[in-house]
Amino acid sequence: MHLTETHLQIREMTRNFADSVIRPVSEELDRDERFPSEIYEEMAKLGLFGICVPEELGGPGFDTLSYAIVMEELSRGYASVADQCGLVELASMLLAQHGTVEQREKWLEGILRAEAKAAYCITEAEAGTDVSAIRTRATRSEDGWLLEGEKTWIHNAPIADVGFVLARTDPEAGHRGMSIFLVDLNSDGVTKGRREEKMGQKASPVGGLSFQNARLPKNALLGEEGRGFHIMMSVLDKGRVGIAALAVGIAQAGLEAALEYAKQRRQFNRSISEFQGVQWLLADMAKDIEAARLLVHSAARKIDDGEDATMACSMAKCFASDVAVSRTSDAVQVFGGSGYIRGFEVERLYRDAKITQIYEGTNQIQRTIIARELLRNGARR
Repeated sequence: MHLTETHLQIREMTRNFADSVIRPVSEELDRDERFPSEIYEEMAKLGLFGICVPEELGGPGFDTLSYAIVMEELSRGYASVADQCGLVELASMLLAQHGTVEQREKWLEGILRAEAKAAYCITEAEAGTDVSAIRTRATRSEDGWLLEGEKTWIHNAPIADVGFVLARTDPEAGHRGMSIFLVDLNSDGVTKGRREEKMGQKASPVGGLSFQNARLPKNALLGEEGRGFHIMMSVLDKGRVGIAALAVGIAQAGLEAALEYAKQRRQFNRSISEFQGVQWLLADMAKDIEAARLLVHSAARKIDDGEDATMACSMAKCFASDVAVSRTSDAVQVFGGSGYIRGFEVERLYRDAKITQIYEGTNQIQRTIIARELLRNGARR
């Protein structure tokens, strides 16, 4: 698929950054589960945060395809870093599209400059795929709002400064009774839970949040009251493109590692790359990764062209994440016993890949969305 000169320049810059800054410390970050603030400060200086935020609001003003390219290349370096880029993209676009001047002045610049950390707060213990089941409640008070409830498995929760919190403002109105609030997560009434010990993407912290008698000012409401579900859903297509691109980056890193190892590793007095069984593993990895990348780019272009991109984004996310898991497994297979040992890149990549089938909507819900769109609109393109 054709990329413009601008897209190629963005890819080259991000690839160089990933190779020179991220990859050399990826195993250390995974081992120590350390949030690499210094990397994010450099990313902010390069304009890799809030990629689609308009220039007049402090962003670089690039398109969704640029965002997908950046996510893939960062993920080649380390998926936890790309994950943070994706989180900033969603938070900054919510502010850019729905925030007041006052809200943007308070939070947007800090988020784009990596000085303030954001958390996207939807999931609850009984409300994962089923967002309509959330119980967190915001009620009006004399001077603003009173927030009560709990969120779980929230990216950045242990370290975040501001939370984009989805809460019920009208319990009887279903989806139309939800609103989004900008919550200072270092204020009274907010408790940050313990940091979860994850299987992969260990440098991107996840934890819970508890709101008990948390008092919010009137201007904490983001957008219109009762439009929270719609606003959150409005960024999900882009979020799924981002995760799909991240998954492609993980798989690409696995292919590169497996290819290099296959050329170097010798058995029976020759390189294992000469064995057909290994060649077929590498070939299947390459073709599936390229197919996933094309799906991602196609979905991104649909968003940029203003088309209905829901099915394309679900296809890209579902296919790319399945490829990431299956093909990093193949990379481990090429490495043999070494691939099962901590310290080898492919072992980490295999662990990092699994969550891509779960977050931003499980692959089961993606298949449901694809089937719904097919049944509604037919199969003709």
